[in-house]
Amino acid sequence: MSHTTVKQPAVLTIAGSDSSGGAGIQADLKTFTAHLCYGTSVIVALTAQNTTGVQAVHALPPEFVEQQLRSVLDDVEIKAMKTGMLFDAKSIRAVVRILEAHYDGRPLPLLVCDPVCVSTSGHTLLQADAVEVLIEELLPLTFLVTPNKSEAELMLSHRGLPSSIESLEDILRASSDLLKLGPQAALLKGGHLTVSMDDVERVSRSRQKIRVVRDILFEENMEILQVAEKDLASKEIVVDVLHTASGTTLFIRPRVDSTSTHGTGCTLSAALVCALARGETVETATRNATVFTHLGIETAQPIGEGYGPLNHIHSLTVRSIPQSTSSNPHPFTRLLIQSTSEIWKEYVEHEFVKKLARGTLPRESFLHFIKQDYLYLRYYARAYALLAAKSSTFAAIKTATDTIMNVINEVATHKSFCAKWGISEEELSATPESPATTAYGAYLLDIGLQGDTSKLIVACAACLLGYGEVGLWLKKEAERPSSWVVLEGNPYKQWMYEYGGADYQQAVRVGIETIEAMAQEDPPSPVRFEEWKGIWERCTRLEKGFWDMAMNLA
Repeated sequence: MSHTTVKQPAVLTIAGSDSSGGAGIQADLKTFTAHLCYGTSVIVALTAQNTTGVQAVHALPPEFVEQQLRSVLDDVEIKAMKTGMLFDAKSIRAVVRILEAHYDGRPLPLLVCDPVCVSTSGHTLLQADAVEVLIEELLPLTFLVTPNKSEAELMLSHRGLPSSIESLEDILRASSDLLKLGPQAALLKGGHLTVSMDDVERVSRSRQKIRVVRDILFEENMEILQVAEKDLASKEIVVDVLHTASGTTLFIRPRVDSTSTHGTGCTLSAALVCALARGETVETATRNATVFTHLGIETAQPIGEGYGPLNHIHSLTVRSIPQSTSSNPHPFTRLLIQSTSEIWKEYVEHEFVKKLARGTLPRESFLHFIKQDYLYLRYYARAYALLAAKSSTFAAIKTATDTIMNVINEVATHKSFCAKWGISEEELSATPESPATTAYGAYLLDIGLQGDTSKLIVACAACLLGYGEVGLWLKKEAERPSSWVVLEGNPYKQWMYEYGGADYQQAVRVGIETIEAMAQEDPPSPVRFEEWKGIWERCTRLEKGFWDMAMNLA
């Protein structure tokens, strides 16, 4: 979703109302607004309901439903639309009749059908005879249908297709079968089914064409976050399955234990409509909509005595970095790694690191590297000294001073480490700088001269977190059966143990908490956030340049 887009595409919801404001037309219009779309509506039925349940439903005459729909379509250019609670067969036929008459053979705006059948509290919202009409007449006009488990089972059973959904394999089969009912794509929501990462990995291994999209979960080369968020690694997950003619995509995210789930399906389908109206692909639209809905649940404040509504306006406070939540406590670190995933992988899984882990790295390459690393640490301390000299705030001066003291201690440790390799302090001091060291050092000094604590913290994070990631990656690889990592007789084993060990990993955790606190306490503007990402990427490339330097020497 883009908050900077000026144009507001007009979108339409055809659904029932919710007097408590959490679902139906009210939830749709809130979601449209949150996505900067212009919302129009056609009300099919009125409900008397609250967070504890639906007390009554009053269907509007089909003729009036037609009149509302005609009024909107005759005047407003609708870019995408959705249906929610349509209640009975007469209302569905009225909607289909006007849509076909108005567009008269022309392509309809992309239609998302949320086949609302039963409320969270168990109240019937779609009459039995209407299910067949929905399948027969509305789904052939539908671009994307978004049923939950029970809704999918109901629709599939009407066509004699296997309908029981009890496993991830069942969801995959059902999402494919839903296309036989007429829509171009199907998003089967998995919120009512318990799934584990083992299930996802099993399915991924057995079906190579399946794409897995992880949101607020651990991606490749995120070992440091897995350690920092170890309590989340074993949490149950939710899997939504998108099936199109071109393939199947699994969208997985942590399950949130919450009673603020009233209107979840309405909100998701409304968010999908907005994304499609802006021209996003169905895959991108689904990812953005599922994340929006997830955060709506997780950031909701309790309202009412039953199943309360989502927080539909969580995105209206424009934040380049999401708020820290229980399922995503380190959003800034995750965004930094994701924004440079390709170069980050080249850095932490560099050939230098692999040869070091196998014990095949030439000794002269390693010695050259640790000498240059010593020179880099001196630049590190100078950059913070410049920051302390240029800063006018006590906090910045204290941060710089504390960092300088830590670097001094690290330099002393580094000297001791070099001594074990036969490198004296005099030899270290006489070592000429390589171009890679000079380039990196000059960049750090330039950041330090700017007097911006946050920029220097981000600049130095690439080194701190990168080495921590390398240490954990090698430790993980060493523990695999038939591992390619060689420990016995490896002259670089101590180096691997140091960065994968408790002391350094504690420093990594402190570093992560530092940058997260910085981002949360003083949220950056979009421009400033881009500056931070640019610094992170530059330093990640400079770190990779250090490994390249050593390999080129070899």
